[in-house]
Amino acid sequence: MGPERYENIAERLTAIQEELRDLAYERLRDRARDPDSDAGKAANADEKRLEQARRAVAKAINALAFVHADDSMFD
Repeated sequence: MGPERYENIAERLTAIQEELRDLAYERLRDRARDPDSDAGKAANADEKRLEQARRAVAKAINALAFVHADDSMFD
């Protein structure tokens, strides 16, 4: 697989990572409005789940960067 394909996937994942980050911040703001309410507790759980997903996507981006770097070694 050519390095352009890895870069393309990494770019799409970066956009997803940014979207997840924005959603997590939105849920943090929701939680800050009323942290003790049911809605605040739900927002807290959502934010944690979104951050977990964002970290997983970040790992995937890093893995693709290493694959691309490994491929470059054989050029």
